[in-house]
Amino acid sequence: MKVLNDTRTAFTRELGPELRQPAGLLFTMLLPFLFLALFAPLLSGMSPVGGDTGTGSSWQWFVPGMLVLLALSATAGAGASLLNEMSSGAFERMLVTPLNRAAMLVGRALKEVVILLTQALLILALLLPTDFRLRPLGALAGLALLTVFGIGIGALSFTLALHSRKQQTLFYGVQQMIFFPLLLLSGVLLPITQASAPTWLYVLSRINPATYVVEAERALFDGRFADTSVLYGVLAATAIAVLGVFAGMRGMRNASV
Repeated sequence: MKVLNDTRTAFTRELGPELRQPAGLLFTMLLPFLFLALFAPLLSGMSPVGGDTGTGSSWQWFVPGMLVLLALSATAGAGASLLNEMSSGAFERMLVTPLNRAAMLVGRALKEVVILLTQALLILALLLPTDFRLRPLGALAGLALLTVFGIGIGALSFTLALHSRKQQTLFYGVQQMIFFPLLLLSGVLLPITQASAPTWLYVLSRINPATYVVEAERALFDGRFADTSVLYGVLAATAIAVLGVFAGMRGMRNASV
């Protein structure tokens, strides 16, 4: 019970400044509009991509991938806020409080996920007038999977920040070096298949856990719950979440004041 209370407290403390200074939060919320403004002209009237949907809509293939892209871009940079707190001394002041350190990590990750889900819901709402077909159960399952994935990536980002506290440029270098291969090899923007990609590129894409999350999201949003890609996507997202939370909790417990 104490851990749950501490998690709620940490979540509230993290989200509080965002609500008191809504300018930064508003800017973050504008990101879905930017995505749609840039990609809508390209997808309108375009033939279906990927060949795995029966809807006849390119949005049906593209939107789930765009949500994973949003999850990667939003939560992968979450550790930057922790680095700022370390520089200002706010993080050290939190460490001396009676809050459970694991709860601090989970509360921070949940704050990032709440913002991510709000952005995802905005995108889905904006697409309602288009030929994108929203399946409520599939969308809920897809957002749940996105939550697990986002928690894992956010926790890994915080872990990297904890290990980079004495050399902050290391955080941004490692983050970018990992982020872009994860993104580009996941098939978010273009399908990576055996027929369309070189063998080495296809093999790298199959090693990438984000690939399975993207494929699972597309199957769920298309209502294909029994598709094997859903199972692989759930396993990949869960593995990332477990790894991220475990590494993050260990890093928080070992953090010194």
